[in-house]
Order: sequence, then C-alpha cells, then structure tokens
Amino acid sequence: MSGTKKSLSLSDGAERGEAWRLLKRIVAENGREHLRGYAVAVVCLVLVALSTAFLAWIMRDVIDEIFVVGNRAVLFTLPFAVFLSFLVRGFASYGQGVILSRIGNDVVARYQRRLFAHLTELSVDFFGENRSAQLAARINQNVTGVRETLNLTVTSLARDLLTLIFLIGAMFWQDWVLSLIALTAGPPIAIMISSLSRKLRKATRQSVDLNARVLGSMQETAQGIQVVKAFTMEKLLRDRTEVLIQAAEERSNRIAAITERSGPVTETVAGLAVAAVIAWSGYRSIVYGYSPGAMFAFITALLLAYDPARRLARLQVQLEKALVNARMIYEILDEAPRQADTANARPLRIESGEIRFENVVFGYAGGEPVLRGMDFTAPAGRTTALVGASGGGKSTVIALLLRFYDPTGGRVAIDGQDIRDVTKRSLRTQIAYVPQQPVLFEGTIRDNIRFGRPDASDAEVEAAARRAQAEEFILTQPLGYETPVGEGGATLSGGQRQRLSIARALLRDAPILVLDEATSALDSRSEGLVQRALEEAMRGRTVIVVAHRLSTIVGADQILVVDRGRIVEGGRHGELLSRPDGLYAKFHALQAGSVPELAD
Repeated sequence: MSGTKKSLSLSDGAERGEAWRLLKRIVAENGREHLRGYAVAVVCLVLVALSTAFLAWIMRDVIDEIFVVGNRAVLFTLPFAVFLSFLVRGFASYGQGVILSRIGNDVVARYQRRLFAHLTELSVDFFGENRSAQLAARINQNVTGVRETLNLTVTSLARDLLTLIFLIGAMFWQDWVLSLIALTAGPPIAIMISSLSRKLRKATRQSVDLNARVLGSMQETAQGIQVVKAFTMEKLLRDRTEVLIQAAEERSNRIAAITERSGPVTETVAGLAVAAVIAWSGYRSIVYGYSPGAMFAFITALLLAYDPARRLARLQVQLEKALVNARMIYEILDEAPRQADTANARPLRIESGEIRFENVVFGYAGGEPVLRGMDFTAPAGRTTALVGASGGGKSTVIALLLRFYDPTGGRVAIDGQDIRDVTKRSLRTQIAYVPQQPVLFEGTIRDNIRFGRPDASDAEVEAAARRAQAEEFILTQPLGYETPVGEGGATLSGGQRQRLSIARALLRDAPILVLDEATSALDSRSEGLVQRALEEAMRGRTVIVVAHRLSTIVGADQILVVDRGRIVEGGRHGELLSRPDGLYAKFHALQAGSVPELAD
C-alpha cells in the first residue's frame, strides 16, 4: 500500500514538474515579445490592487471622522478620495483588460501561424496516423490554452496576489489578532484545491479528445454528404456520433462537478472565518469600546480580500485546464518531421533528369514491405510507365520519389544524387505532380492553377489551362477564371477538377513530370484531349506514369510491370505483347476482354 502511495506521489510530482516546465516555456516564448504590453498591464493591475486596498484603509476615517466625530472638514475630501479610488480602479481595469486581450489575440494568431507552418512541414505519414478532421478540431479547441495560461498567470500575480497582499497588510495594520483568525481559512482550502487539480487534469484531456472526435465526425460527414445520402447512412452516423456526444457531455459534466466542488468548501471555510472575525470584533467593540471605524475598516478589507483570495484558490484548477490545452498544442509543435533535411543538405542539381531506384526496400509503418528490392532506371527525357495489379507498389514509387517517405533500404537518386542528401524544397520544385485524386484549395480557378508556379502571369495560367483542355469549361463558369471552386472543388465535376490539376502541373514547367493515374477521372472525350496535351508536355522531360488503362501508355519509351514490390518485366508496348506468357500481355488481354480466364 505504501509503495502505491509513493508511486502516486512521484507521478504527481512528475506532472507538477512537467506543468512548471511547460509554464516556463510559454512565458519564455511569449514574454519578451510582449514585454512592454505586459509591463503596462501590470502597472494597471497594481493600480487596481492599490485602489482596492485604499478603499479598505480609508473606511476607518470615513466612519470615525464623519459618523462618530462629525467632522465637517472632511465631508468633501474623504468622499472625493473614495470617488477617485473608484475612478482609478475603473480606468486601470479597462486598460489592463484591453491590453491583455490584444496580447492574447496576438498570441493566438502567432500560434495559429506556427501550427499551420509546422503542419505543412510534417511528413505525410503523420497525417496518415491522425485523422485530419479531428486534428483540425483539436487545434481549434486547444489553441487558446496558451493565451489563457499567460493571462491567468499575469492577472493572478499582478492583480489578485498584490490585492490580497495589500489588503492583508491593511488588515494587520488594523488588528493582527483578527488577521490571524481570518487567515486560518487558507490551509484547508489549499489542500482541497490540490486534490481537485489532480482529478481535473485527466478529465480535461479526455474531454478535449472526445470533443475533437465529435467535431471531426461532423466535419467528415459534411465533406462526404453525397456518400452519406447515397448509402442512407444518416441514422448510422447519427447513432455513432450520439455515442461520442454523450461521452463528451458526461466528461464535461464531470469537469464541471470537479471544478465547482471547491465552491461549497471555500464558502463554508471562508464564512466561518468571517463570522468569527465579526463576532470577535463585535465583542471587543461592545465590551472594550474599540473604535467602530477600525472594526468597519478591518471587515471591509476582509470582505474585499475574499474575491481575490477565491480567485487565487481556483487558480490551480483553472491553470490545470489551460495547461492541458497548451500541452496538446505543444505535442503537435514538437512533432519532428520524419523526412527532415539533413544538416548538410544541398540543392538538387538537374543535369539530365535521370531517375534511379537502386534495390529500394520500403514498408509503411507496422506493415509488410511494399517494395522488395525495387530496381530500375527512368532514362532522362523519356517516359517510363509503371503498370501492374493494385497494391503492387506503383504509387509507393511516386511517394518515395517525392520523398513523402524515405526507403528503409537502397536509395533513390536523380542524376546520381541521393534525394535524401538534397533539400526537399529543391527536389519538389523540380517535379510536377498530378495525383490520382485531384485536390483543389480554397480560392478561385485561377488561384488553383497558379499554385503550380506562384509567379506565373495571368497569360501563362490561361495558356496552361488551354493545354490541359480546361478553358472550355472554365469560360462557362459564372466568373470564368475568377470563379470560386467551392470546398474541395465541390462545384466542379471530377473530370474538371482533374483537368485543373493537370493545368497546375503544366504551369510548373518542371524537368520531371509524375502522373499518378492522371486521366482516371476523365470521360473518353476529355481523356483523348488531355492525353494529347500530356504528350506535348512530356516532350523533353523525364516522365513517370502510373497507369491502369494500358491504352494511355502505349507510346511510352519504357513500360515496367510491377508485381509484389519488384519489377518483373520491362520493355516497349510491342515488345511486351510479344511475350504471350508475360504479365503485361495478360493485363492487355484482360482489358481487351479477350481472355477473361486470366483474371487471376
């Protein structure tokens, strides 16, 4: 039993140490940037604390001089001093509120920029391991945690702690015995708050995760609404989301119960202390004739001290919630890109554009190897087509070439340069890529094509669209090239999205062109038009094409058949067809419909 308690104590100590390190990190990253603003806010908060303490201190003279002695000489000065105190406190509160809000908003904006920049640097496998909708929801929920941590720290130290210290000083100035009686409420409240904070830490993290899953489910449903309706999935998704919503509600209720549990205890203990002070001070006033002004000033200071004391008592609970949110943000920011540039990475130098896969071995995390000694050369300025059954490793070849992943064995080289030794940016700027699933981003049609080369002129954008056979439908749109594409290009057909994706690649004008089923979403007419455009774009470039439709790669300079992670055949179309027992000949026959019995 004692061993269990010891381990729990060590765990709590470790968590407190982690929370302290996190708090120091937040202050170090943001304090210097806003030092002047925080300094002005602290001055305002000190004025709030001083004016509050001044109100308690001056009550003695107000009661004694005006109501007991009847001194007319102070009928103006004392009320004016009280008014001035409220005026100072009001303007100081306004000033610190506006300053801290502006700083907080800037902190949130800075972390949003950092998060977005960092997410764009993270490796593809990170997004494979984390659902994008839940990731976005989690970031949206937690990004304010840093701001809340900073604001709680500043306001608690500069306003509440100083106010409490000044008021306790006023109380001791009036009566040290009564002050000691009042302070007996502190230790039991502190012990209770410490216990609640440990329970709150775990519950808050669970609540954030559950709410992120709820928001993620809603976002995914909105994105896939056509499939939801086509397969009548409404009730199924409602039931699944209801389970998450109910769990999130229960966890939020638990957090509320834990957070508010401090209220009754705090009020009870504080009430006993205040009642004892009133009883004892009243007794001394009645029996021993103590000044009513002194007693009233002491009780005023005590009552004014209650609010900052209560806020400080709840500080640990509030700080725990804010730190949980901040910690989850830093978990993302601290995620290191798995395909980071090496320390001595240099820019890629393209001389001819030859691509070599040298005995490459690769498997996705936790899975069997996809590539098992992939070995081939894509000659410079020629078109190499990869064909084969699904799951054989064709798209993985493209992922490794673009360095979305690094091979576990062998190497990928361009003009003899291992791509792990060059910068990712220089590598990818030399490659134009058309994915199997076209991806469009928020903005206009023109914006989405221009992503291929941001410095391209409007004339170059439109020329690329014409070469991709896209202008015919672009000009029919309400605003032509300035038409917004909608979320994910929802206002366009699959074929139209693919042609814009091809136009973006053509605009890039890179020496290496990678096509991953580039015409898969096109109808027969569009495919023929785009195929001619691609043939023009391929001239003089090193091209790697992944294709299922063999008719699209008949003219390739080299066709490689991929099977179970290896190249099993290679040659031109006619040469491969001349091998009746070869895989390529079987695939061709299957697509032609002449030998269905070869489907295996």
